[in-house]
Amino acid sequence: MEQFVHSAWSMIPFGLMLLTIAVAPLLAEHWWESNRHKLTVALFLGVPTAVCLIAGGMLHDLEHQLFGDYIPFIILLLALYVITGGIHLSGDIKAKPWVNTIFLGLGWLLASIMGTTGAAMLLIRPLLATNQQRKHKVHTVLFFIALCANCGGLLTPLGDPPLFMLFLRGAEFTWFLSMWAPWLFTGVILLLIYFALDTYHYKKEHWTALSADHREHTPLKVQGKVNFIYLIGVVLTVALINAGTIPQMGLESAPWWIKYLREIVLVSLTLLSLYSTPKKIRFTMNKFTWDPIIEVAVLFLGIFTTMTPALAYLNDHAASLGLNKVWQFYYTSGALSSFLDNTPTAVAFHSVASGLTPDQMATFGNGMMAGIPEILLMAICVGSVFFGAMTYIGNGPNFMVKAIAEENGVKMPSFFGYMFKFSLIVLLPIYILVQIIFL
Repeated sequence: MEQFVHSAWSMIPFGLMLLTIAVAPLLAEHWWESNRHKLTVALFLGVPTAVCLIAGGMLHDLEHQLFGDYIPFIILLLALYVITGGIHLSGDIKAKPWVNTIFLGLGWLLASIMGTTGAAMLLIRPLLATNQQRKHKVHTVLFFIALCANCGGLLTPLGDPPLFMLFLRGAEFTWFLSMWAPWLFTGVILLLIYFALDTYHYKKEHWTALSADHREHTPLKVQGKVNFIYLIGVVLTVALINAGTIPQMGLESAPWWIKYLREIVLVSLTLLSLYSTPKKIRFTMNKFTWDPIIEVAVLFLGIFTTMTPALAYLNDHAASLGLNKVWQFYYTSGALSSFLDNTPTAVAFHSVASGLTPDQMATFGNGMMAGIPEILLMAICVGSVFFGAMTYIGNGPNFMVKAIAEENGVKMPSFFGYMFKFSLIVLLPIYILVQIIFL
């Protein structure tokens, strides 16, 4: 059994878990909608893996994955999901190109604070309401997915789940701000391209559509404002309550309430949001349900369990995998994040980087962060976050935005249509420039 958990064969459950998440929505959409079926898959692959790990003497590794990574990860997502779900933005303003560009820019800015999911869910419905009279609006949703649901979340551990996992592995909260240059470069270029494209489509709109757009006008209104206070609380909690600022949190001998002090505060903020936000705002206006966060909890239980032997193997064999260039880490982590969940992808490549020999690490310079060269950490972060926009399945909010858009009558491109009509021709060239200039 010990031989198995240290061999390449131990990576099979992890691979099957990620493959199922990627393929099931495309091949068995109706069956996959049930969280019960997702739990079945997670347990089917996770339980045998856990048994093998325990029998192979890797109980400590499993405990670290579940109690040190999984629980903090889920609680942070829960807090962001509940708190942002209590904020409702409504209104229908004139759908001029500069207005739409400001909408997208706002989502891009908010993504690092609210998380890509929170920012996307806050803004997608008022954006669609603003553009409901226009015929040409598919491109607006596509750029929204890229900017708000993906690229905008690069600057803090709150922005995108893979960044929080790397934060848990030792990256300082403020270090993520050092990626401002690729974040700014990508965001500005996408906004400029969008403005030019939307201006072109705006001129093609029929006068009746523009007339209706000017006539049907409702000012923007924010409800559930108290949740912005809780959101600030989440940011401060993650930034200040950790082992870096409170060393006792990192001690094995510390009482559980010290170890999980950050999570206790986050759960408290979550409960405050639930009880202080009127149910009408959360459940009627925002159509809030628990299904998405349950889905994430179930799937990632399977991911974190099956990932344990895979990470150990990648760490042990990193030096022989042939990944010894910055661009290799960037494009490989990016390519996998396009079709698989970007969170385990980022964690896997961090394990690869941490398993490099001292001589291999020395070739990347002296700067270290989270146990690996800074430039490699940046490559993994940027690749995982940015390339999540390459397909609908690259990041969780992508499918959610697509579904909401289709509910509102927007005819979205197919899976491959999205790639060939948007991501490969718009996003990929920008991402290549990011690598050439910054990595």
